[in-house]
Amino acid sequence: MSSSTAVPGQSPIAETAPQSLCALEPRVPADRLVAEMVPPPRFDSVRFDTYVPDPNQPSQTEAVKVLGEFAGGLGGAHATGAGRRKWFSKKPTPPTGPRGVYLDGGYGVGKTHLLASLWHATPAAPSLKAFGTFVELTNLVGALGFQQTVQTLSGHRLLCIDEFELDDPGDTVLVSSLLSRLVEAGVALAATSNTLPGKLGEGRFASADFLREIQGLSSHFRPLRIDGEDYRHRGLPEAPPPYSDEQVTRAAYATPGAALDDFPGLLDHLARVHPSRYGALTDGITAVCLTDVQPVPDQSTALRLVVLADRLYDREVPVLASGLPFDQLFSDEMLNGGYRKKYFRAISRLTALARDAKGLVAQ
Repeated sequence: MSSSTAVPGQSPIAETAPQSLCALEPRVPADRLVAEMVPPPRFDSVRFDTYVPDPNQPSQTEAVKVLGEFAGGLGGAHATGAGRRKWFSKKPTPPTGPRGVYLDGGYGVGKTHLLASLWHATPAAPSLKAFGTFVELTNLVGALGFQQTVQTLSGHRLLCIDEFELDDPGDTVLVSSLLSRLVEAGVALAATSNTLPGKLGEGRFASADFLREIQGLSSHFRPLRIDGEDYRHRGLPEAPPPYSDEQVTRAAYATPGAALDDFPGLLDHLARVHPSRYGALTDGITAVCLTDVQPVPDQSTALRLVVLADRLYDREVPVLASGLPFDQLFSDEMLNGGYRKKYFRAISRLTALARDAKGLVAQ
């Protein structure tokens, strides 16, 4: 459908009217949650050989080597063979050593790239390996129930968990219990993690703390330290300053598949949509255009925005905005609190998407 709109100070323009995220309320069936447990579109084509280690950080080169060997070791039959051994002529050899790896490093050093590369490199059909964030995994448990989730994932060769959330004790216990059942079923594990409250440090979560939190699972993980700085800031220009409301609106009308929303209104809408559906909320959206970006008013709203930023980043959806720059979204109290790492990750990712959106604005 085409429509005409008048932008202040400009002649009316006739373009395809942009969508509004606030008008969308997607419903996601449980089977879609399972089917979508694959690396996000941004990581469709990543492989170990597309990861470029920093020559000044030998731990990055070592991580690629270790993960490649780990993937190669998962090429045999399912560890327990329950329900799957009939596919193979020989009884599988029990694996030796830890059946899990934990990627220990700050945000932006390429942990997700490496985790997705491990998923791709593991010699198994996509239906026998799963990849998702901690939030997506807890959403799966919520949709299917604990026992059904165990049954669904027990036949998998590998489960990759990105951004293991360690700031909610209840969810940590839930997922640790789930992983214990999956390890018993022979599923290999790989994980990156989030920061615990009070663990401010360098914006990274130490492997010793991760292993302590998952307690009984610690013996199943081999920690891999990955040093380095946030690659999204290496050799890249600063985030572009916010545009005017007029520029953002015109770009939304000129970009097929774009969404145009008022930022405060979008934050209100996110409170009415479960975070498990934020990915579906962006289905078919080619760009997100936001007017009147303001500081996020409270922590609950901020955490919802973090999830949306992750889904937009996963799908490589550029974000064009007016108002305040993204590094002013969160208050000093938030940036110095227990969810500090989440907020810095959101700023980093939204900044990267803002750079991607520069080409949408007519020069």
